[in-house]
Amino acid sequence: MEGARRYFVGGNWKCNGALEFNKFLIEDVINKLEFDPAKVDVIVAPTTLHIAMAKVMVADNVKVASQNVSLYGTGAYTGEIAAEQLTDFGIEWVIIGHSERRALYGEANETVGTKVSNALEAGLNVILCIGETLEQRESNSTNDVLKEQLDACKESVKDWSKVVIAYEPVWAIGTGKVATPEQAQETHAYIRQWMAENVSEEVGAATRIIYGGSVNDKNCGDLINQSEIDGFLVGGASLKLAFQKIVSTASEHQGTQESA
Repeated sequence: MEGARRYFVGGNWKCNGALEFNKFLIEDVINKLEFDPAKVDVIVAPTTLHIAMAKVMVADNVKVASQNVSLYGTGAYTGEIAAEQLTDFGIEWVIIGHSERRALYGEANETVGTKVSNALEAGLNVILCIGETLEQRESNSTNDVLKEQLDACKESVKDWSKVVIAYEPVWAIGTGKVATPEQAQETHAYIRQWMAENVSEEVGAATRIIYGGSVNDKNCGDLINQSEIDGFLVGGASLKLAFQKIVSTASEHQGTQESA
């Protein structure tokens, strides 16, 4: 398929893993991934405490991401990590807007927009997470919620090639529930429509939109078969051997897309 979007698979370790477990995870799972880097970008996001170890230990074809970034630059902000510090350390990616940050730490849409702006200005690439709650989906408000979240970031992004959008329905994160392939396809299509209408059709067609929410080695094949799904942001399964299957599935499917 001419101009196929390169797939993207991210592993978000969240606040998991002690030193020895993370060494095992890197050596026996991450560094044994089988994929074509020309077809799939793979990143892992360990805890801040383990970023340095991961940066040194992971294979060259896997990038390390931060799970968060400060709302501010360097200075008197105890406990924070500024975007400039991440880039200085050689980190290329950051996750912003994850529903756990929004819900547990009160990060509003405007806060997410500012973080996106700061990260991009510092030279980071951004995984922008958006998604609705179960109540919002059941009230048919999904598109309205996503529009508000995207609108808050519109002015923050000058170059959308540095942004991957991760659609993560809140009701599917860590619950074992997963959006059906049809639900995910429909919602991703809406996000791409928003991009076309609010940025440009070219950007809408080129921007990678990935799915997150209880992705595992059993459901990844059905999800990646959807034309609007360009990969995954994986939570719990990224801490298991299942991550290898998820990555290889994306890599193999991208090959079939390009030959179609």
